[in-house]
Order: sequence, then structure tokens, then C-alpha cells
Amino acid sequence: MENEMRSIGELARDCGLGVSALRFYDRAGVLVPAWVDPVSGYRWYEPEQLEEARLLARLRRAGMPLADIRLVLAGWAGTDTDLVRGLLEAHLRRLELGLSDARSEFSTLRALLDRRETDPMTSLRTASVRLSLPSPELAAALDTVRFAASTDGDLPVLSGILFDIEGGALHLVATDRYRMAVARARSTGYDGPRTQVVVPLPLAEAMRALLTGKDPVQLTVDGDHVTLEAGDRQTSGRSLGHEFPDYRRLVRLPAGRRAHVDTAAFRQTLETGPVRTSGTREPNGGPFDLSVLRVAENGTVVVCDDGDDAQDNVAVNREFLLHALTAGARDELVLELGAPTAPLAIRRPDDEDTFSLLMPVRLDD
Repeated sequence: MENEMRSIGELARDCGLGVSALRFYDRAGVLVPAWVDPVSGYRWYEPEQLEEARLLARLRRAGMPLADIRLVLAGWAGTDTDLVRGLLEAHLRRLELGLSDARSEFSTLRALLDRRETDPMTSLRTASVRLSLPSPELAAALDTVRFAASTDGDLPVLSGILFDIEGGALHLVATDRYRMAVARARSTGYDGPRTQVVVPLPLAEAMRALLTGKDPVQLTVDGDHVTLEAGDRQTSGRSLGHEFPDYRRLVRLPAGRRAHVDTAAFRQTLETGPVRTSGTREPNGGPFDLSVLRVAENGTVVVCDDGDDAQDNVAVNREFLLHALTAGARDELVLELGAPTAPLAIRRPDDEDTFSLLMPVRLDD
């Protein structure tokens, strides 16, 4: 109720800030709880602090620096609003100036892009490519990557799966910016230059439906037309007509600490273990559950409790991690954790060419 003290979890639920964010703002002296249990360490907040927390959440979403937020909170309840209004107006001017600078930089970037488009460039497309693939391998590769394809209509190039053909192999890649999945299938019958085509997700799903047998299947790329033949059945359609980002640059990561996990047991730990609530910035503008992970000294992966704020903890979207574990399709997987700002890698122990990456989430968002 409004007239009762709130726990940190209740305040987080009501104000839109995560529990970890509230702890951060406590340590920073921005929003200090009214009382901390000396035995348990639990934080408790007075009813009027809910308004402060909601104000804090709005100011942080607007990108106001913490130093200014302290003063806004200190002056909010006073009768003289000049300081608060001045701070808000000053921050708005900074945002407007920053937007003006950003528009100028983006204008320059667009001009550079226009110039690149008029220059002759080596294309990764070719007039016609035909290759043979083991049906089970292509099916497994599609199962591994399709969960990571984007559904964001503003970025249509990411709403498909990249088919990257080179050197006797087909690499499949999908990403929605917050996660990426890469898989490999052997191929024969084509030894020409590297060729790429982005297959829209509905066509990729139709291809997967054909892959029910063990006989090889035939993949043909003819300009922007893609066809998969499985015996006397086939499906075909047009590619997305966009150039996929250079995924090879995105997967060059510093080595992290690797730990083997029993997939089923680790899934159960995630599903029943502690979670934290994210901020409201990504992946879809609403809060979501986070799992905070760390590799312990004994080499095991720890799902951290709410009060565990070790510097090397890595926070990721729990739902995305569960999807990646399922897509890994192995009883045992390898988790590679680097810095808290580096992607989390989920790898197969028997195949370095097949893996998923999950972007980390800042705990103080």
C-alpha cells in the first residue's frame, strides 16, 4: 500500500527501475533507502520515495547526468523551482545541441555512403550458383540460427538469414542486433568465388520444412532468386536484395573464460534461479528478465543472486539465453564469458564454426 514501507523489489516494480539500478543509485548517493536492515542488508523505502524513484527513472531515460539528477531530486520538493527548471532547460539545450551535431555527422556519413555506392565495388553475388548439401546438416544449421533473425520492420536486411557460400561450405548467419547465431554446413559442387544471399525468413522456414530426409539437397542461387530442391519437391523465392553486414568482423572477440555446462541442468537453473529486471531500453522498449552470470574459480558457471555485484558479472536477456541453449542442440555446451561489456558466446564443444552470441546488458540501465 502507498502508506507502507516498500522493499527494493516492490519499489523497482512500481517505478520502472531495476533492482540492480536502485542499488547502484544507493551506492552513488542519488536515491538512498530510508532504512537498511542491519542483519539482512535489505533496503526499505518510504512511500514518498516512490515519486523520487519515478522522477529519477524519467531523468535517466532522458540521459541527464547523475550530478544534475542529485540537484533535481534535492530541489524537487522545495517551493523555489528556479534551480530545477534551470537544470531541466540546460539539459534540454545540451540534447538539442547534441542532436544538431548528430544530424551534421549523419549528413556527412550519408554523403560518404552515396559516394561508396557510385564507386565500383566487388560484389559477393554471382549470376548463378548451384551446390549440393547434406539435408541433415542444412536442417541443423537452420535450426541453430533462425531464432536470432530480426522481426524489426525498420531493418529488413536483418529479417532474413544470410547464406554465405565459400570454400566448400555454407555458413548461415542471423542477427537482430541483440544476438547473433552462426552455423556451418558442408557443400559440394561449387568452387567459384564467395557468394552471399539473404534469404527471407518465410522462405527459410519453407526450406526447413523440406529437410525431412537424409539424401542431399540442391541449393541454387540465380541472381536474386533462390531455390532449394529436395528430391521431387522444391521451394523458391526472391532474396531480400540487401547486403548483410560483415559478420566476420562482429565475431572477432577477445578470448574469455570458458566453462562447460550440462545443457538440461543449466536450463533448469536459469528457469528456477534468480533473475533481475532490466531497464526499458532494449530489445523492444519494455522490461525483461536478466540472468547475471559469472565463471567461478572452480570453472563452473554461477547464476548470480540479486546481491551479487562482482565486477566480472555478465548480464544477458534470460529468454535469449534459453533460446540459444535450445538452438545449440547438444547435451553439453561451452559458455565463454569475457568482460561485462563483451558478448556472451555459447559454443558447441565439437564445432567451433557453430555458435551464438548474446549482447550484454548494463545492470545500471
